[in-house]
Amino acid sequence: MPIRRLLLPLTGTAVGEAALSSALMVARMWNAHLTALHVRIDSRDVAPLAGEGLSGAMIEEMMSATEKESSERSDAVRSMFQRFVAQHGVTVAEPTARGATANFYGVTGREEDLVAQLARLADLTVVPHPESGDDVSSSDALHAVLFDSGRPVLIAPQKPPTAIGTRVCIAWNGSAESAAAVQAAIPWMQRAEAVRILWSDEYQRRGPGAPEVASYLALHDIKAETVPFKSIDRDVGRGLLAAAGEFGADLLAMGAYSHSRIRQLILGGVTRHVLERSTIPVMMNR
Repeated sequence: MPIRRLLLPLTGTAVGEAALSSALMVARMWNAHLTALHVRIDSRDVAPLAGEGLSGAMIEEMMSATEKESSERSDAVRSMFQRFVAQHGVTVAEPTARGATANFYGVTGREEDLVAQLARLADLTVVPHPESGDDVSSSDALHAVLFDSGRPVLIAPQKPPTAIGTRVCIAWNGSAESAAAVQAAIPWMQRAEAVRILWSDEYQRRGPGAPEVASYLALHDIKAETVPFKSIDRDVGRGLLAAAGEFGADLLAMGAYSHSRIRQLILGGVTRHVLERSTIPVMMNR
């Protein structure tokens, strides 16, 4: 299925432009519409703190500070979007318009709820890469899409890519999550110059192997080679990214959190390593 609608949640400006660059590249490739979404914090969310012994005056002061900070951040993100589309000649239009267009949508509420809801009717949601030093578990938008939208998410690299999807890698481990990733990546693989299925005995779960994936993709007129990879210093994620780098991949498609999210956040895991360390666009499914 071609990509026609993109969603890009933006919470700040630090890595926002790199994510905008990635999203715009995808929009132009697929002649799609991009909605840049900014969710403002609702100052009323601090009201429940009154039950923690804070006075009414303190609560009111906190709400006022939250509103001021939220307004300033919203203005900064909107200004960044307007500056970006002007510099890159992007047509600003409503989502009903045809072609590579974009619009800005600001709304107040809980980010994880609103992002998940809007992502359900987006063909692809692009999220900024976690900033250097940030814990990937703090990305509400990323996990909202992965766990509550039923749609694929594209994690943009920290630096704008020069290309997306000309050389595609599939990280295969036999799981339902990786099967969903393969399905979402079919339109990309049909356009790609080269496709490689990466697999490892250390990564494999119970399920079909890489040769079966290659046979399945052939039915979709996709020629893919299967190549094994090994972990590096017992780190499967590091080995996977190294293998993708050797292939010169500019898109890695993979399932997310084949093990429980809690286990991966505490102990690490392939998903976490890739989220934090990848320098190329990564498309994930859960």
